[in-house]
This record gives sequence, C-alpha cells and structure tokens, in this order.
Amino acid sequence: MKKMVAAFDGLKFSTGTRDYALYLSGLSKAHLVGAFMDDPTYTSYKIYDLVVKEGATDARVKKFEEKDRLTRDAAAVAFEKACREAGIVYSLHHNRRIAIQEIKHESIYADLMLIDAKETLTHYAEKPPTRFIRDLLTDTQCPVLLTPTRFKPFKKLVLLYDGEPSSVHAIKMFSYLLPELKELETEVLSVNTGKGGHHLPDNKLMKELMKRHFPSARFTVLKGNAEEQIIKHLQKAGDQTLVVLGAYRRGTVSRWFRESMADTLMRGLKLPLFIAHNK
Repeated sequence: MKKMVAAFDGLKFSTGTRDYALYLSGLSKAHLVGAFMDDPTYTSYKIYDLVVKEGATDARVKKFEEKDRLTRDAAAVAFEKACREAGIVYSLHHNRRIAIQEIKHESIYADLMLIDAKETLTHYAEKPPTRFIRDLLTDTQCPVLLTPTRFKPFKKLVLLYDGEPSSVHAIKMFSYLLPELKELETEVLSVNTGKGGHHLPDNKLMKELMKRHFPSARFTVLKGNAEEQIIKHLQKAGDQTLVVLGAYRRGTVSRWFRESMADTLMRGLKLPLFIAHNK
C-alpha cells in the first residue's frame, strides 16, 4: 500500500488538494495522510494590526487564538468526514512547528505529496510560484503533485521530456506510483531548440522505455523556445490534463528544463503538475 500525504493550511483549507488526494488515493488504494501545517508563528491575524489598531490585550489575543484553533479544527474534521465518506484509509498529522521544515520532513516518509500550487502559509497573496512552494520543491524527498484550486478528474497525461535523466526519472516515478492512470491518453512532449529536426533525444532508447510503461503514448516534438512552445501547447490541452516533469532541482540545469520551466508552468497554467527529480 502506498502512502500519500496531502499538506494543508488549516486556516485556508484547500478543497482542491483534498479532492485530488481523495481521487488518487481511491484509485491506487493508498493510505492518505492529512498533514495540517498548524505553524504557531502563522495566524489569521496580523500582530502589528492587532497591537496598533486595537491594542493587544491578553483577552483580545486569546480570542483570536481561539478563533484560529476552531478554524483549524473544523478543517481537520472536514477532511476526516470526506475520507470516511469516500472509504479512504487515512490518518491525521498536526504539525505544530515551523511549517516548511515539518512538511519537508514528512516528504521523507511519503510516496507522493499533494499541495495547493498557491500555498503561501502567509497573510499575503503571492502569484505562483510562491516562496513556500519553491522552497518545498527544491528540497522535497518525494514527488509532489501541485493541485489547482478546483478538482477535475484526469483525462490526459502530458509527459515532458528533454533527454536528461531528471525528465526520464520523473516519468518512471509517475509510472510506478500511479499505474492506474496509464490507460489515459498520453503524450510525450519534447522541444528541439536547435537544428535536430523532429527527433527525440535518445530516440530509440526512449521509445523502448515508453513501450513498456506507456505503450499507447504518442510523441510530439516541437521546435523553438521551450518555455514558449510548451505553454502554448499545453494551453490547448484541456483543463483535465496532468503534466509530468522532472525539472525542479537545486544546482542543476538540463537542456531546457530549468527551474524557470517549472515556474513558468505554475505562472502560465492552472493544470495539476506532477514534479519529481533525482538528486
């Protein structure tokens, strides 16, 4: 049985992450962990505003703390209720230390982590990629599925491939973790930025591997700037497409899957992204 971890901010509970987690754990009969990041340094209220505008009396601070506790408790109860109704084997983790450190630690003991692509763990709205997500992706110890705000079941897979080990590793990890999705329409997408025509890098080896993992996959090789061509192509793919990539790792760049590629996809698309890398 696989173990999937869905990471939540209990003060801004992501129903999208919940629904994708229920969907995938149900398909793969996985154990699902709801990891609630109850970071004590993060509250729904701003200390500065409380002190300057209202005066931070003990009674007023306790009132706000109690409100946050009830909000977090309600989110956990909602998660448990959804798991029971879906017949999912689950457990809860309440992480009450620094959120980013705790969730990275959780990733060591997970097969797959799911988290909202817009997660910030701050008061402030940030455009994707948020600092929290960038920090998580550079140090995670398991593949991560970044989820959109609204759940939509998958109908198509797009596997991004640039001939580098990280992209092949991500495709293999996806195949191992979610074999139930192999029957979906699958496209292997590559971009030739030079004069290599429309041939895949390591064409024979890659097609030999894909025949064993995704035998019905079709291959698309675009030409031009990788970021521009991939975004343009994926914008036409439909909103029930899952994108698989192996780009996000610290200190290494591939031919065209730089960290900015993952960032570009987060900025330009609202599709779920399965991201894995080999360190």
